[in-house]
Amino acid sequence: MDTAMQLQTSAEMSTDQRGCRFCGEPLEHVVVDLGMSPLCQSQVDRDDLNKHEIFYPLRAYVCEKCWLVQVHEHVAGEEIFSHYAYFSSFSDSWLAHAAAYVDMISARLNLNEKSHVVEVASNDGYLLQNFVKKAIPCLGIEPAANVAQVAIDKGIPVDVNFFGVETAKRIASEGKSADLLIANNCLAHVPDLNDFVGGMKEILAEGGIVNVEYPHLLNIIEQNHLDTIYQEHYCYHSLYTLEQVFAHHGMRIFDVEEIPTHGGSLRIYVSHDNDNSKPVTQAVHEIRQREIERGLTQLETFHAFAERVKETKWNLVEFLIKARRDGKRVVGYGAPGKGNTMLNYCGIREDLLEFTVDRNPFKQDSFLVGSRIPVYAPEMIDEFKPDYVLILPWNLRDEIVEQMAHIRDWGGQFVVAIPELEVI
Repeated sequence: MDTAMQLQTSAEMSTDQRGCRFCGEPLEHVVVDLGMSPLCQSQVDRDDLNKHEIFYPLRAYVCEKCWLVQVHEHVAGEEIFSHYAYFSSFSDSWLAHAAAYVDMISARLNLNEKSHVVEVASNDGYLLQNFVKKAIPCLGIEPAANVAQVAIDKGIPVDVNFFGVETAKRIASEGKSADLLIANNCLAHVPDLNDFVGGMKEILAEGGIVNVEYPHLLNIIEQNHLDTIYQEHYCYHSLYTLEQVFAHHGMRIFDVEEIPTHGGSLRIYVSHDNDNSKPVTQAVHEIRQREIERGLTQLETFHAFAERVKETKWNLVEFLIKARRDGKRVVGYGAPGKGNTMLNYCGIREDLLEFTVDRNPFKQDSFLVGSRIPVYAPEMIDEFKPDYVLILPWNLRDEIVEQMAHIRDWGGQFVVAIPELEVI
């Protein structure tokens, strides 16, 4: 059986096929099936331990017309993002990344007190606080009221709403069009992609630019980032596909940079399509061509990814079982959404991973969804003195290894499962 036929057979197992989130083409090809999973950015309180959880099919598809990779919307964005447990400011490296970006883009665009910056999905103000320090007017748009309040308390103006055409038109009508519109690491979270990008068109000032950072689909596939796939991430983007999306809404990607965040991301620069002051750079052509040459428009590429995903599961489970049989103590570091995807896909419970820790006090003294593994403050590792610490947010491995270097004093070692199993 050839690869295309294998993918087609897998897709036929689903009775829940819908049209592509961008172009509407029927979705017939399964990229990877990660089984059943709960909403991975939520958590379980102690009082709810005896209550049931809802699990959803976690199956990614690829559209053979525009090559957008996506999961079905089983849960509305309003249910997921109106109250959120993720706060960007708990990562030192992420704060440093945001500060460096603001310095760079302020200089590149000559932003000043007469400019206006808008950030979509502004979270707890981790990025906009740097514009405030520079006295550059800004506005955050954030649907999660609990997270937005943290930014508001910092003196950052925030519009607590979901972003789309309607919100964009209202804000633009109030004279708050964006000279710089930022949408970092939120494009994957958008169930209505066309409404979201259409909103960008509405709020972008004449001559303005849009910056979007997102995990590069090419790296997700080639570096085996299977835990990036979860219900809260509706789409997984290539430059090839996003060029089509923005063109459809009267905009053009004119520049792109490769950045190291989230295991390898792209930062794209977008303008109105009639803005001739911003010619398309060679970098755009090069990265698009690289995606094509490495198979992001070929079904066989996604089938090979599915096989590597299985191998990753087997390797991690085998390592944990052997460690436990050998009497080793294994705990986790971090309680990210990606960690919940991995643990639930692999069927890992408290017998293999005794607990995990997280710096975010909103997650401490709770339990991971699905696995029900307890979450404590990082100090618990010092009390427990485990033999192995499994780093769940592997994209922050360097930061975590540096923060927790003292575990080596008792012979402790760090472990990551992605891109491949490694004892550090």
